[in-house]
Amino acid sequence: MLLIFIVGLVVSFRPAQKTKLEGAWQLTEPSGNIVMLAIADNYLIQTTYEPARFISTRGGVLRQEGDQLKLMVEFDTQDSSRVGQTESYQLATTKGQLSLSSPAGNRVFKQLTELATPLTGLWRITGRANDAGQITTMQRGPRKTIKLLTGSRFQWVAINPQTKQFFGTGGGTYVLKSGIYTETIDFFSRDNSRVGRSLTFRAAIDADEWRHTGQSSTGGAVNEIWSREK
Repeated sequence: MLLIFIVGLVVSFRPAQKTKLEGAWQLTEPSGNIVMLAIADNYLIQTTYEPARFISTRGGVLRQEGDQLKLMVEFDTQDSSRVGQTESYQLATTKGQLSLSSPAGNRVFKQLTELATPLTGLWRITGRANDAGQITTMQRGPRKTIKLLTGSRFQWVAINPQTKQFFGTGGGTYVLKSGIYTETIDFFSRDNSRVGRSLTFRAAIDADEWRHTGQSSTGGAVNEIWSREK
């Protein structure tokens, strides 16, 4: 996990304009563990995993202030007591590298080469269809399932920041081409055996709404509405 310096508890945290940090950043530890940072729409998710085993994840709302990166934590699988707090890092970027430092140490991430797609950004599931195709709109509340996509990486997370609960996550790489969305799983917190599977869905994107249809990794029907988080 990132070595951090806790700044304090936050009541309100509003990100400023989008940062230049958006995209996917990767660090490979001496152990072989992969640490992935995904940043889009002022949101950051950090996930650590082995090639076939999920280890941990954490993330939240991001704000950059000069050479300072501030993160309001919405979930942390290793220490839920950090949820609701703001963390501060000294940052530096140079030649495709991102350095994040705190009094506890420094880590350097390499930026992945990728191009933004119409799906790049932060999404929240807002509706599901039943077998008859009728959409049920989800009422907004503290519990939520979000999905963060860079130009090549995706990760969904089911959380409740109010109660500091984490329910699950999965992520990896994706390709969007001619309305077909294909994702390949690199990690899945509930079942490591699903790593390596590729799933194909139909994707209909209309402004800030994404209709996501197909079959899940268990074979069940998927017919969902995702909306951009503002």
